[in-house]
Amino acid sequence: MAVCARLCGVGPSRGCRRRQQRRGPAETAAADSEPDTDPEEERIEASAAVLAGVGGGLCAGPSPPPPRCSLLELPPELLVEIFASLPGTDLPSLAQVCTKFRRILHTDTIWRRRCREVLHRYRHILGLWQPDIGPYGGLLNVVVDGLFIIGWMYLPPHDPHVDDPMRFKPLFRIHLMERKAATVECMYGHKGPHHGHIQIVKKDEFSTKCNQTDHHRMSGGRQEEFRTWLREEWGRTLEDIFHEHMQELILMKFIYTSQYDNCLTYRRIYLPPSRPDDLIKPGLFKGTYGSHGLEIVMLSFHGRRARGTKITGDPNIPAGQQTVEIDLRHRIQLPDLENQRNFNELSRIVLEVRERVRQEQQEGGHEAGEGRGRQGPRESQPSPAQPRAEAPSKGPDGTPGEDGGEPGDAVAAAEQPAQCGQGQPFVLPVGVSSRNEDYPRTCRMCFYGTGLIAGHGFTSPERTPGVFILFDEDRFGFVWLELKSFSLYSRVQATFRNADAPSPQAFDEMLKNIQSLTS
Repeated sequence: MAVCARLCGVGPSRGCRRRQQRRGPAETAAADSEPDTDPEEERIEASAAVLAGVGGGLCAGPSPPPPRCSLLELPPELLVEIFASLPGTDLPSLAQVCTKFRRILHTDTIWRRRCREVLHRYRHILGLWQPDIGPYGGLLNVVVDGLFIIGWMYLPPHDPHVDDPMRFKPLFRIHLMERKAATVECMYGHKGPHHGHIQIVKKDEFSTKCNQTDHHRMSGGRQEEFRTWLREEWGRTLEDIFHEHMQELILMKFIYTSQYDNCLTYRRIYLPPSRPDDLIKPGLFKGTYGSHGLEIVMLSFHGRRARGTKITGDPNIPAGQQTVEIDLRHRIQLPDLENQRNFNELSRIVLEVRERVRQEQQEGGHEAGEGRGRQGPRESQPSPAQPRAEAPSKGPDGTPGEDGGEPGDAVAAAEQPAQCGQGQPFVLPVGVSSRNEDYPRTCRMCFYGTGLIAGHGFTSPERTPGVFILFDEDRFGFVWLELKSFSLYSRVQATFRNADAPSPQAFDEMLKNIQSLTS
């Protein structure tokens, strides 16, 4: 509360800042030890006049007030309500009237209300947002921190340490200033806070602008800026990166992203809704993507399918696109550990499942292409060779579909292998590359899935077959057969407020919107 008082000009302690400046140390100490019965009571008529001036008039008309109606006789609760309704810039003058007024003006209620009023216009920007940075995207979390509203950009850990915690840095902050409504500051760069601007376009969109972009420049020019960015983004120098293609991708990202100078448009994103029968808890995950490094993916469940949507992306598969899709109706039974090392054996199993999926789609009159997330009139049934651990079909509202079964049956059946033993041994086939060799060596279950691949610039995108491997509640993997590559995903453990979707329909609409921006 004392900070609030200083920000609005009342001063660091009892009394006004301007009044304290006129006093010497002895006078200030004497003022701080004033008794409750103040000798200034005879000035109450003057204080009433001050109140009438700053508050636009407390009297209803020119009629004379009741004789000897002292404001000091009003209950403190009533004075708090009166003072809280006055303009904030007039409260310092009111604090000079008498000691009692000064003490009441130190009430937390007054300043909490003042903060709410000042920051009221920015209340809609709290929550999670995705910046429009071409294919790269991002994750912004806007929170209230004391008297500040701060926009934190969340960054994946350095490649390939997917289990490390997220990194974050401030991009902007909004705070109270003395005798001002609110101030927006850009936090980008290395020269400290400087003047910025925020424009709220609509409820689910806002933009930021830096008014002093020279604060983003470094004395050593673009080369120093690039070296600094590389240490922050990748935790290494360019000389440490021996792969030429990776060097090109890193330099391309720096050139592309630095041109925005923190002048960005943000669109709201929601965390995926969770249901009791989901395979695991949905949410945000960090994943390895080869030379592109670590990226953030949102895992969500949609009846018989699970989807991984990119929150951050790259020039091949941009942010907003659906990177992987898992068909929860088609379990894959891995071979024994020795045969798992044989890539051809794994490929044979997966391609057989893909062919079965195609046949079942044709038989059911399913005209949509494989892996597009649409469901035809009839989904596939488990083959006799498969364990019946698949999820029951559901309607759009999450209720059981035509296959019947209770919502919890899917989890009970899916968990059965893990409950009967310690999980199944798992090892990557020989020839499959992985950025992180420290992947789990046991898994709970595997499903057939498809992964989206494309050329540079998101050219010729296509969905290719793969295997979704569930390790535990917080980690899963995906084997890209065509690329002979493995991606490991680890849950983002941060807690985000103001990020829940108001409804499942609102979440689905959000997914469509962010995907359409890069389609």
